[in-house]
Amino acid sequence: MSSVKKVLIVGGGIGGLSSGIALAKIGCSVEIAEIHAAFNVYGVGIIQPANALRALDALGLADEAMRRGSPYGMVKMCSSGGHMFTEVGVPPIGRLPSHNGISRKILHDIMYEEAVKQGVFFRMGVTVAAIDNGVDGVAVQFTDGSNGSYDILIGADGVNSKVRSMVLGNYKAKYTGESVWRYAFKRPAELETGYMFMGRKTKVGLIPMTADTMYMFVVSAEGESPAIAENELVPKMKALLQEYRAPMVQHVIEEISDPKKVIYRPLEVLFVPAPWYKNRVLLIGDAVHATIPQLGQGAGLALEDSIVLAELLQSDDDLETGFQKFMDRRLERCKMIVDVSVQIGELEQLDWKGQMPEGTNIGAIMGRALGAMMQPI
Repeated sequence: MSSVKKVLIVGGGIGGLSSGIALAKIGCSVEIAEIHAAFNVYGVGIIQPANALRALDALGLADEAMRRGSPYGMVKMCSSGGHMFTEVGVPPIGRLPSHNGISRKILHDIMYEEAVKQGVFFRMGVTVAAIDNGVDGVAVQFTDGSNGSYDILIGADGVNSKVRSMVLGNYKAKYTGESVWRYAFKRPAELETGYMFMGRKTKVGLIPMTADTMYMFVVSAEGESPAIAENELVPKMKALLQEYRAPMVQHVIEEISDPKKVIYRPLEVLFVPAPWYKNRVLLIGDAVHATIPQLGQGAGLALEDSIVLAELLQSDDDLETGFQKFMDRRLERCKMIVDVSVQIGELEQLDWKGQMPEGTNIGAIMGRALGAMMQPI
């Protein structure tokens, strides 16, 4: 597909930035349209399993992510009181560790810096207003009134994708019944790896982000009314943690004080049926396969999408064949992660109700899925 020279990417998140870098590195002229006027990144920290690091390594960014983040090994699974009963995770891939924890802002900074270095042009504060998606090219009108013409358009604008609604139709994310709470802290000296603590109605994770910082996540079941007012975030999060007697959890509960630093999000999933393309527009990342963090794979899937797309655009295939090959390599892999993540979330909620099916082993389910993700993309 050597005819693809000029590319527009809509969305400047992990999928958009990684696609921009990957396509610029193979010689494409790349523009990214990002609706926000500045990169005010939503979120606290992010877990990068080995397969996500492998994709970052293909972009030349894994070493910098590990230098500015915090590589770690197996996750220690503990009771709410702190007793460790097992470890979970996957083996390293070559020199890449099982996991890397990193601030989401730092990861975006690393990727943005590389995109600028590769010559990616950013249109900040705008998105697409209209798309003329022809068989020979894509003509776009932007929300600032400007226009552009491109060989292909990549929709990487997230779970509420405007590109998806304009090109593929209306698909709505589904709330899973669970929510996640995140808060950043100073990293204690004893946090040498990731920890997960299992409670009666919740689970809590402590994840290293840098040499000096960590973040906590709490997964809870908020039922059919997950909206929480800002002034309720701090007391509600602290209340969820009261059963946890593990010292590493207890020592930080009182530090939860600023509602603006509580990152709270109801967990939603979306999986768009094939194909994820039409004519000259292809969608990637959360725009077509938004998952929940039970397997820590959301960002990894978007990174993998970008690597596979760049590889296929270097082939001699026509665009239709190339996009179909993209589907062949990504559809089932992404569907497996979305489906298993939902399954784990459903089992967690049954467990918190005392209704876990006899013989169910969530750890084994996680292990099989994560093991599959270590296979080449």
